[in-house]
Amino acid sequence: MADQHPVSPEGSIPPIALALRWEEPPEGPVLVLLDQTRLPAEEVDLVCTDVPALVEAIRSLAVRGAPLLGLAGAYGIALAAARGFDVDEAAESLAHARPTAVNLAYGVRRAVAAYHAALRDDADDAQAAAAALAEARVLHREDAEASERMAARGQALLEELLPAGGHRILTHCNTGALVSGGEGTALAVVKAVHRAGQLRRLWVDETRPLLQGARLTAYEAARAGMAYTLLADNAAGSLFATGEVDAVLVGADRIAADGSVANKVGSYPLAVLARYHHVPFVVVAPTTTVDPATPDGAAIEVEQRPGYEVTDITIPYVPIAGQEVSTGVPVAPLGTQAHNPAFDVTPPELVTAIVTEDGVISPVTADGIAELWARSRSGNGMMSE
Repeated sequence: MADQHPVSPEGSIPPIALALRWEEPPEGPVLVLLDQTRLPAEEVDLVCTDVPALVEAIRSLAVRGAPLLGLAGAYGIALAAARGFDVDEAAESLAHARPTAVNLAYGVRRAVAAYHAALRDDADDAQAAAAALAEARVLHREDAEASERMAARGQALLEELLPAGGHRILTHCNTGALVSGGEGTALAVVKAVHRAGQLRRLWVDETRPLLQGARLTAYEAARAGMAYTLLADNAAGSLFATGEVDAVLVGADRIAADGSVANKVGSYPLAVLARYHHVPFVVVAPTTTVDPATPDGAAIEVEQRPGYEVTDITIPYVPIAGQEVSTGVPVAPLGTQAHNPAFDVTPPELVTAIVTEDGVISPVTADGIAELWARSRSGNGMMSE
């Protein structure tokens, strides 16, 4: 069950303070999400008391973004355990809520493993639930630390690629504090560049059809005091043609073993434009987004979303009784069929570099991915060359 409550923050509170949090009121533990479908018009808390409510929040994009989905998955297992629901059933439901986002299943596995390990050690149900919650909190802390290291590595990479400074950076979708336990992935790099006084302009793709750039990245950029400009997705080419883009920074929802990158649909065209115009195309993602079990881009399952997201203007989206229905205004003739993949896949040869908390891969190759994965598992986060 989920309930929505308006948020009235005191003073200036960064978005991450509201994005996801665990609370324990007298009536039982809950997972509180900032409903991102309602931004930027209003900040509304979505209070999840069970896993079905959390699954609905994930599918409706009330909570979204690869790292934050991993945290939501882990806390969802803790919620199921604490409230006495079947943990394995909850894990199955959560792990498949959004199939392309590998972090979601990763977070679920971490918390489930901690829960079952506690039971094997003769813990009672309450102690096992506490173990799942502790693991979710560890993952939360790890993600915040990874965000900080990615920001530093990404900033250093841009200084190397663009020594003249005064960067004009184009970004797609939303990759900031709203998707992370810290400041984010690609947008965390932008924030580091901004704090260093080296951000000349952030170009914000609106990111059709659900406008995560216009609604969320612009929201974060404004709160951070950045110089930013919003543009329609199909205007990006004109910026490249006039030399107004120095680098493209995007996140990722899954990185295959060969270095192929699945990210919000519209990323692949930007990579093609960047290559043609000799502009660096940089992917920023934690190592938890790397999936060595997916051999290449063709093996990545791309989520298909409802057609009304394209045929209707559906922002804000408010789920009604758990049904996927449009609450917007139709902009296409009745009965129009729509192609609405949530992601596209960029091949490794179009990616200048992949920035993670444990190193930078450039050029992007299968060997580089394998080396990074092995290093991240060993805990030795040295920069690759």
